[in-house]
Amino acid sequence: MKTLRIGTRNSPLALWQAQEVAQKLTDLGYKTELVPIVSQGDKNLIQPLYEMGIVGVFTKDLDVALLNNQIDIAVHSLKDIPTQLPKNIRVSAVLERDFPEDVLIRNPKATHKSYDEMYIGCGSLRRQSYWKHTFPDTTFGNIRGNIQTRLQKMEEHNFDGVVFSLAGIKRMNWNIDFEVLDFIVPAPGQGVVACTSLENDIEINQILSNINHTETMVCTQIERQFLQTLEGGCSAPIGAFVQKIDEHEFVFSGGIVSLDGKISVQITEKILLSDNSIGEILAQKILAKGGKELLQEIRK
Repeated sequence: MKTLRIGTRNSPLALWQAQEVAQKLTDLGYKTELVPIVSQGDKNLIQPLYEMGIVGVFTKDLDVALLNNQIDIAVHSLKDIPTQLPKNIRVSAVLERDFPEDVLIRNPKATHKSYDEMYIGCGSLRRQSYWKHTFPDTTFGNIRGNIQTRLQKMEEHNFDGVVFSLAGIKRMNWNIDFEVLDFIVPAPGQGVVACTSLENDIEINQILSNINHTETMVCTQIERQFLQTLEGGCSAPIGAFVQKIDEHEFVFSGGIVSLDGKISVQITEKILLSDNSIGEILAQKILAKGGKELLQEIRK
């Protein structure tokens, strides 16, 4: 039996995610090897992601490694994977979603401050836009890097708080106080570990099907179809989240917010997972409600 080469970014969180995939494959009797690769997004921690002008800034280098047969599987945060994948690459498996929420970690010096008064470290246009829509007087500064780096920058740049994905904090087992930001709609695929592979590698794709979490795959496909129909890149202020309410009922929440937060076009609807085009239908509703003009303004 050949050893499965698992490509990953070399950040602590990415390595945790790759090890999680490796463990699931090992439990099924497969041999695995981690292959860390430095991504473009990890090389440049100064420039905001939305200014870098690269589609798949955290996935591109792993895509190249897959296509060059340096690895068999690439492990990513699903929210980092562009909806338009390179030719012959597919999302072959996702693990069960754990923590989709965005959270705030406060500077101990700012425990008394309301959200409107704060100076927040945040490099995501989506998080900034949703926040400004609810708390328009908040000010933001760009911040990048892993959890440790951003907490260090919070002190250095005197931020009142920094926004994180809850999944990152939980996976790194950080014992730190946080506040769930329920007014921010998660990014499509947030809180999900995903595996990509070559479309024509039948053996690998069959192996990965054994660790795929079907419900999470179906829900995130709707979220990603919604994003793709709106033609928003990873940096556009678009949120989308499919949530299970009971055994047969799911709810979609999502939309788009202007960069200044003043205009928000959102929908919340009960949906049927059996409808293969539901993500596109939901996106068309957003476009018809004013989302088309809003996207044109954002692209300018």
